[in-house]
Amino acid sequence: MTADGAASDSAAVNPTEPPPVPLVNIANILTVSRLALVPVFLVALFWDGGHDTLWRWIATGVFAIASITDRIDGDLARKRGLVTDFGKVADPIADKALTGAALVGLSLLGDLGWWITWVIIGREVAVTLLRFWVIRHGVIPASHGGKVKTLLQALAIGLYLLPLGSWADIPRWIVMGAALVATVGTGLDYVVRAVRLRAAGRAKAKA
Repeated sequence: MTADGAASDSAAVNPTEPPPVPLVNIANILTVSRLALVPVFLVALFWDGGHDTLWRWIATGVFAIASITDRIDGDLARKRGLVTDFGKVADPIADKALTGAALVGLSLLGDLGWWITWVIIGREVAVTLLRFWVIRHGVIPASHGGKVKTLLQALAIGLYLLPLGSWADIPRWIVMGAALVATVGTGLDYVVRAVRLRAAGRAKAKA
């Protein structure tokens, strides 16, 4: 067998690995852009006392654009094979930073009860801690309920941001109520799945 033939056989047996995903890609750029929009959103939200009609519309627009990028960057990363370790960490941070900033901002302005803000933020903190608790045993994938929760939170926050007047109080409460139910429900589901994953991991380690 010639040297060329041996090299050919070796290449067939050991195909080259796919090239590494570049850190600078469209998905990560969108994620970083969402993080960068958080301070822009806060400036617009608190401008001129926080209740100027024009600036509330601007703040709502910035929040909407940032929220849309949350869906787009994840889809792009999965469909185009652009998933990176940076994206796995930065994406949820950007998502929570935007939602948390909006909730705290609305509560500071007196437009949203602090208890609602603490329930939602508390749930996110608890889920993050659970992720670290079970990370050695595996990763809990995002559920359909989690995606619904995120959508409802964004819609509810958007309604509170919009300068619609008191007539919108009922729609706001309905959507925010649904968001709270989804927030608490998916949080409890995450606890159950985390406990099961940890138990399965420990049983496998002992086997």
